[in-house]
Amino acid sequence: MTSHDVVAKVRKLVGTRKVGHAGTLDPMATGLLVLGVESATKLLTFVVGQAKTYEATIRLGSSTVTDDREGAVLEIAAQDNLGRISRADIDAVIASLTGVINQVPSAVSAIKVDGERAYALVRAGESVELKPRSVTVSRFEIIGEIRKTAEHIDLDVIVDCSSGTYIRALARDLGSALNVGGHLTELRRTKIGNFDVADALKLSEGVPGSVEVISSVEAVSKFMPVIEISSEDALALRQGKRIKGSVETETAVISEGNLVAVVVANDKASIKSLVVFNDGGSGV
Repeated sequence: MTSHDVVAKVRKLVGTRKVGHAGTLDPMATGLLVLGVESATKLLTFVVGQAKTYEATIRLGSSTVTDDREGAVLEIAAQDNLGRISRADIDAVIASLTGVINQVPSAVSAIKVDGERAYALVRAGESVELKPRSVTVSRFEIIGEIRKTAEHIDLDVIVDCSSGTYIRALARDLGSALNVGGHLTELRRTKIGNFDVADALKLSEGVPGSVEVISSVEAVSKFMPVIEISSEDALALRQGKRIKGSVETETAVISEGNLVAVVVANDKASIKSLVVFNDGGSGV
């Protein structure tokens, strides 16, 4: 299923067309997709930038156009080269791909090049060169046993990373550094910030009218600070006014149990709203 397919199904489950998602999953990928319902769609822009956790299977021994199993094979490594690779070799390259790194995104990505999506250009047969960008890979670890055959080496990994990191690019760069090529065969997103796939609804279990969304207040507390304000200040924010107070970062404000706004500092003594929720938010 594509992310659009998921949104279409959830619209039927919750009985409204106003449903959006925070961050597209590749068609090959599985796992967590955070959705906003009704006015909670305004929160999605703040969810997109949260750190992510992925579990993936990397195959060493061949490279593909898309850096995953869905693309045409570009090169296949010689068996002698593949056979010489040790666990220590793999660990050393993984270590070099951990931390703050400059990563060239996968050519088959949604990044725009001269107004066109990179993936559309690649699928049209054009060559695409994307500029490297700084990303943070805070964890890149092998889990379980490495599986070797004469043709390839498969390893399961877990990756904690900043928003904008391409796991396909990590697989590509790992294989390239080992001089054997690499691509993804499986990819599953398990966390977005403090949202965990273990707590998510399985689409196969949902039936119309049965889906309970979590409140916007509960949702927003997972990814930003929350403060309480008076009903008078809540009215002022909803009218577009600034109120007295101070915050250090994007902060959710609630009043009488309802989400009022997401605010930032206007100056040292006042705050202003970025987005306002006149209905208290719906759910995520």
